[in-house]
Amino acid sequence: MHIVFITPASALRRFPGYRLGSRFYGHPNAITGPLILGGILKRAGHTVEVYEELNGRLPLRKCLEKADVFSIYTMTSTAPRAYELADIIHACSDAKVIIGGIHATTMPEEAAAHADHVITGEGESVILDVVEGRLPDRIIRTAPPSDLDALPLPDYSILKTPCDCANIMTTRGCTYRCTFCTTSRMFAPYRQRSVNSVIEEIRIYKNMGFQYMNFEDDNFTADKERAKEICRRMIAEDLTFRETFFFGRTDMADDEELMSLLEKAHLNRVLIGIESLNEKALEQIHKGQHRDDIVRAAESCRRHKIRLIASVVLGLDADTREDIRKAVRFAKDLDAYQLQPAVLTPYPGTPVWRQFEEENRMLVPDWEQYDMMNVTFRPKNMSAWELQDEFYHAVTHFYTFSSAFRIGRIFGWGYMVRRLGLAFFSYAGAFGARFAADHAKQTFYYKLKHGLYENEAAYAAPIFHQPVCVFTSSGSQAAFLSARSQSAPSRPLPPDASRVPPSESS
Repeated sequence: MHIVFITPASALRRFPGYRLGSRFYGHPNAITGPLILGGILKRAGHTVEVYEELNGRLPLRKCLEKADVFSIYTMTSTAPRAYELADIIHACSDAKVIIGGIHATTMPEEAAAHADHVITGEGESVILDVVEGRLPDRIIRTAPPSDLDALPLPDYSILKTPCDCANIMTTRGCTYRCTFCTTSRMFAPYRQRSVNSVIEEIRIYKNMGFQYMNFEDDNFTADKERAKEICRRMIAEDLTFRETFFFGRTDMADDEELMSLLEKAHLNRVLIGIESLNEKALEQIHKGQHRDDIVRAAESCRRHKIRLIASVVLGLDADTREDIRKAVRFAKDLDAYQLQPAVLTPYPGTPVWRQFEEENRMLVPDWEQYDMMNVTFRPKNMSAWELQDEFYHAVTHFYTFSSAFRIGRIFGWGYMVRRLGLAFFSYAGAFGARFAADHAKQTFYYKLKHGLYENEAAYAAPIFHQPVCVFTSSGSQAAFLSARSQSAPSRPLPPDASRVPPSESS
């Protein structure tokens, strides 16, 4: 059979200007899940292709002509696009559609309205049986694999969209459970691969010619002794890259030996969650860190030439507008290389989601806006639009043209150019959103600023599309007629849709 995996992207992220801007933030890379699952199917004799819409165009018509099965990965912000693609596939072909990923795991019945099968959780143990028809259930709930070393590695040979950075996961899950986080729940419990397994995967990517690598673990330094051993092996076996990104926490700075090894192994770009300087806010999200920890971590990163990406959460209940601005100024004063301002987003299945549901604070019904850049709930200490505008204030005050020269002096002139690009796209994006908020009545931004979501009778179900298959004369891209409807499913659920297959229930 011919199987096509798709990681969809929202309309904004498929826009060429957005793709160009994202190149200034980081290097094109691919989610590892489809590459692992696709590799399993390839080794079983199937033909497999993988597409990341964020990084390149999806040749949908060609795929429809040859594919027997489509597997679509969902995050909450990409769920509408995933459902749109699934409905298009059903309207235009006889291919089977499988939907999986974080959003489908938390909202399986919703996803099943658009799919032949929904796989919840980690799919390595069931993907072959689902594709080959041995698991006919609509919703298939999986158990997390306990031995990560036994799982196959991502197969980059089946990836058809641009990628110049290898992703590697040495663990699954996280030892912390921040109230807004989805991945620590999708990949629970926390599990580790052996150091030997990790090193062999790194060696493969080095031999493939990758110059950039990302450790995609939620917290690479959670087990400090294990992180040290991986770094030692990378150094000793010449497995370092030009640039390696990882997620860390402030407590990594407590171990000087670890910081030195991270530097020598070229793990030179780290994202650390500052989140807030308000101690009450940090306590509310169970962050487990304090302001002094952040300062110490930033100083240690600077000494060891590790570029800090500072993540700040906007909209925590204890935070005011001034608290947000203090955190952004703080990140700038720390000489953070990049800022990742994340609007608090109530993702399904998280404690924040349940809290806001109970407090009747859910505001925006469109999943596409749940991307950590848009406000989707009623904040406590400001209006929804005021919080949205704080996002633009954060990026335009952090990414200034003058700060680019300072970054160039600290990290090198190549990084100055990247910072200049980020400044340009930040100003352009903020201008566009604010203009839309004042003049474009059909846009999310206009509705948010003018209180149109507030005036709706109640929080409604997400809006989906019902497609009719129509192709353009050029054949290069599909066009679709659709009627907007409130949560109108294209494929009704059978009575046993949620039945757990015997192999997973025992």
